[in-house]
Amino acid sequence: MPLGRFLRRTSIDELPQLLNVLRGDMSLVGPRPHVEGQLAAGLPYEHLVPYYSYRRHMRPGLTGWAQANGYRGPTSQSEQAIGRIDHDVAYIQNFSLLLDLRIILITMHREFLRGTGS
Repeated sequence: MPLGRFLRRTSIDELPQLLNVLRGDMSLVGPRPHVEGQLAAGLPYEHLVPYYSYRRHMRPGLTGWAQANGYRGPTSQSEQAIGRIDHDVAYIQNFSLLLDLRIILITMHREFLRGTGS
């Protein structure tokens, strides 16, 4: 559907998550939320990445370190999926206001100025 492609390509479909941020269920920055049972490279994340649950130590975010580093979208290859989780863990271990600001600036540049969404 052309409208759906446009919404996804421009990331407008992410805007409803701002309500979750305002309610306190999500943060602006943190590990991106995954659907329970989400597959990566054909396996549940929990089977592919043994330390997957560590990412639940923080509230999920509208954007995150993995997304800022290009780990967004489908994870059909195990390296992509593991890289995403590794970036989430690195964010949790190095959490700071300065890192959050950097992630927000990178995301704004990619989403709004370049329109790449990656």
